[in-house]
Amino acid sequence: MKRLARSILGAALACALLPATATAQSGPEIKPSPQQIHWQDLEFGVIVHFGTNTFLDREWGDGTADPKVFNPDHVDAAQWARASRAAGARYMVMVAKHHDGFALYPTAQSNYSVKSSPWMDGKGDVVRLASDAARATGLEFGIYLSPWDRHEPHYKQPKDYDAYYQAQMEELVQHYGPLVEWWLDGAGSAGHVYDFPRYIETLRTYQSNAMVFADMALFEYGDIRWVGQEDGYIHGENWNVIDRHGYARWRPVEVDTPLHDLHWFWHPSDEATLKSVAKLVDTWENSVGRGGQLMLGIAPDRHGQLPEADVARLEAFGKALRDRYGDASNLARHHVIKDDNTEAALDGNKDTFWTAPADSRHATLEVDFGHPVTFDRTLAMEWLDDGQHVRKYAIEVYDGKAWHAVANAEAIGHMKIDVFPKVTAQRVRLNILSSVGAASIREFQVFNATPLPSP
Repeated sequence: MKRLARSILGAALACALLPATATAQSGPEIKPSPQQIHWQDLEFGVIVHFGTNTFLDREWGDGTADPKVFNPDHVDAAQWARASRAAGARYMVMVAKHHDGFALYPTAQSNYSVKSSPWMDGKGDVVRLASDAARATGLEFGIYLSPWDRHEPHYKQPKDYDAYYQAQMEELVQHYGPLVEWWLDGAGSAGHVYDFPRYIETLRTYQSNAMVFADMALFEYGDIRWVGQEDGYIHGENWNVIDRHGYARWRPVEVDTPLHDLHWFWHPSDEATLKSVAKLVDTWENSVGRGGQLMLGIAPDRHGQLPEADVARLEAFGKALRDRYGDASNLARHHVIKDDNTEAALDGNKDTFWTAPADSRHATLEVDFGHPVTFDRTLAMEWLDDGQHVRKYAIEVYDGKAWHAVANAEAIGHMKIDVFPKVTAQRVRLNILSSVGAASIREFQVFNATPLPSP
């Protein structure tokens, strides 16, 4: 997962991956696929790190760990899934093989896997347990298979390793049900050339709806991109269309960060690194609340269970999100009825949307509460099926004589939360100052934030 060693693939690889005739496209012309729309609507997922590192108190395995060290006594994937759902996650990605090369499923390509461990007499399959538990709990499921492999001897021969990786991919994409995401980490890949076209052709053959996550430097045609760091935050305006060397593509951002500061794997006596509820909510507000996807790292211990403190923190996190942004807290649900078009953005239904007048480049969407209301934030969501249209907007309140801006920004995208000092007003509006074509808004919500629990 970590990318400290990721010094992005060199210029030679970048040039090799560019199409022979790359044609730049402007943002408004590029629209998401149905699969990308579905993925963006999931908003929040978890990624599970578990393996030999768990038993060796490591973050980075070097590929030399004896498979016999992997011997949990009570793997409880159902607990991982329940805790994830309690936090509000909608999908789970399982790390099937980290950089150390140890596979958590009985791959036929190598003996360096759970089949060589004493766990379940070598007959166990963590990926199967995670997949079944996720689906039983209502979570969608994805897989992380590290391209960098510090154990496999074929890694030094790129063509041989391509065949090895493809074979492992075929095992995973054919036998673990529908996948919502395939995670391609770029750590440790500097100077190594992979046959990514071959990998993606294999994936698309068996899992045509799976979204491919990859660093922008790995290849230009991924479906999802890395945010650039692992602190959990989107910095600056968030546009879904990204241009890589003249290859423009709808490529929304996924923001990965662990539940424990700097730790993706479980470590003993690690309670002090567990992030507070306030920190987790702030992370969500600056990832999902800035139009991105939050991928939160969770880590089972040596028993194969999430520590009780982690489970409690995930549950408290989910409750805090519901208290702060749940439908019951949305002040805009109680308003003076205006017209059907406006109602489509205020009804709490993401399948309906308000649309600005045809061919307009400027429009306003107003909420009239009918009486003064105190609030300190708004949440807006664009309808993105036709592309990302809003280029500049303001959140404004009416003081009885004139409208005054309390927040200004550019991108809305999938979701944008704007926070400002508490204000009391009867009317508030989303003023779209500039759009490329007529903008469409799925939701415009208003909140007065509840205090966060401590820790």
